[in-house]
Amino acid sequence: MTDSVYIKKPHSWQALLSEMTAEMHQNLKTAIELGKWPSGDRLTTEQIEHCMQAVIAYDERHLPAIERVAYIDRSKLAVNTSEKT
Repeated sequence: MTDSVYIKKPHSWQALLSEMTAEMHQNLKTAIELGKWPSGDRLTTEQIEHCMQAVIAYDERHLPAIERVAYIDRSKLAVNTSEKT
């Protein structure tokens, strides 16, 4: 007897995001970083793009700005205009 895994395909992008768990989010980030799935299969360019979109969208919904992918702390980039001559 083999174990079968049923993966319900979401009917829309919004459904996918609403059903995504923190574990799924982390697994997608790991797949992007390594360039492969846990099975060892390499991600295609299209899969990388879709994973990145899902990770960014999840971050927007669930994480504070400072914890999001590609966050840039701009507070240290502020230039004191009085120093300019």
